[in-house]
Amino acid sequence: MIDVNLLRENPEIIRASQVARGADVELVDQAIEADKVRRAKQSEFENLRAEQNAHGKLVASAPKEEKQALVDTAKELSSNVKQLEADADKAAQDVFELMMKIDNVILEGVPPGGEDDFVVLKEVGEIKDFGFEAKDHLQLGEALDIIDTERGAKVSGARFYFLKGAGAQLELAIMNMGLNLAIENGFTAAITPTLVRPETMAGTGFLGEHSAEVYYLENDDLYLTGTSEVALAGLHSDEIIDPETPIRYAGWSTCYRREAGSHGKDTRGILRVHQFNKLEMFSYCHPDEASQEHERLLAFQEQMLQACELPYRVIDVAAGDLGSSAAKKYDVEAWVPTQGKYRELTSTSNCTTFQARRLNTRFKQDGKTHPVATLNGTLATTRWLVAILENHQREDGTVYVPKALQPFIGKEIIEPKG
Repeated sequence: MIDVNLLRENPEIIRASQVARGADVELVDQAIEADKVRRAKQSEFENLRAEQNAHGKLVASAPKEEKQALVDTAKELSSNVKQLEADADKAAQDVFELMMKIDNVILEGVPPGGEDDFVVLKEVGEIKDFGFEAKDHLQLGEALDIIDTERGAKVSGARFYFLKGAGAQLELAIMNMGLNLAIENGFTAAITPTLVRPETMAGTGFLGEHSAEVYYLENDDLYLTGTSEVALAGLHSDEIIDPETPIRYAGWSTCYRREAGSHGKDTRGILRVHQFNKLEMFSYCHPDEASQEHERLLAFQEQMLQACELPYRVIDVAAGDLGSSAAKKYDVEAWVPTQGKYRELTSTSNCTTFQARRLNTRFKQDGKTHPVATLNGTLATTRWLVAILENHQREDGTVYVPKALQPFIGKEIIEPKG
């Protein structure tokens, strides 16, 4: 949620952010008017309540012959106060609902525009010239008997799969390498819940325009999470914490996404699936340190890509392609040889104080409480197998295991059984 003081004092900043995102600018003006109504209703209620309290003292000290008339007036005041309180509460709820619809204010320098308006910040690594016709990750996975989408579909439907043998080992190797990197850099390892309450899901901003992506269990009133970011953001909700040194978690969880609206996109293999594993970094820090912390998370992600010996690029995501909670986001995209282009493997977002304001996670400073900043970034996920298999394939159909992963998987080469 945006800062109501910013809405009152500098609404043009919020309007400009909405324009850059291609989002509804009218929401800002509606929220301003609703806030004016709320303050007027609240003032009216408080003034009448003060009058009621003063009148109550008159009733207590009035002569017997005057008391009945004063009591009758007191009853009328009480009724009016209750009505004004209800009006004030309704006006406050109207403001809250409008504020919840306004996206986080983007940071200075974020490119305006949509999905194709990103800015490439760097390209790292050499794109291989194989000298033979490269196979895609599913061809390799089936030939090596490590990915089985056909039986995944038989058991669970489209966009499900089995990872077997070295495929399962490779995913665990990536995840464990990422977890070790996180722990070495001060993150606390966490296995998180994958079912969360509506207020937690809404607090992180996932029930807005992308709510169709989320699985909902109606009988239990619980949501399946698409990232451990959700549970980790809720971990310290309604708490006062001390973020003088960033509080960092590395959350390992299975994740679920409906992939609504992606019909016909990336249906082959395991690039876009309904269930996958992911290791997510999550940081709570002082708002003044958020931009610096964002760069740290990006650096850890680049370390992972480099350890996996993958060519990649880093892009500054345009405003219209940001999630509602992100004020700035970097995507790290690995080269996928058979597609002849970079594809996102990981991203990291600076959510400033947006999520913490919704979830009431605060810190104390100068005798007052303030919302902390929250940030997130992926260190490893199932999708990484796509880039690793394709970039490290050899002409004989085997796949080289990057040196950093070999201690986790126990082999240098993945080859067909027998």
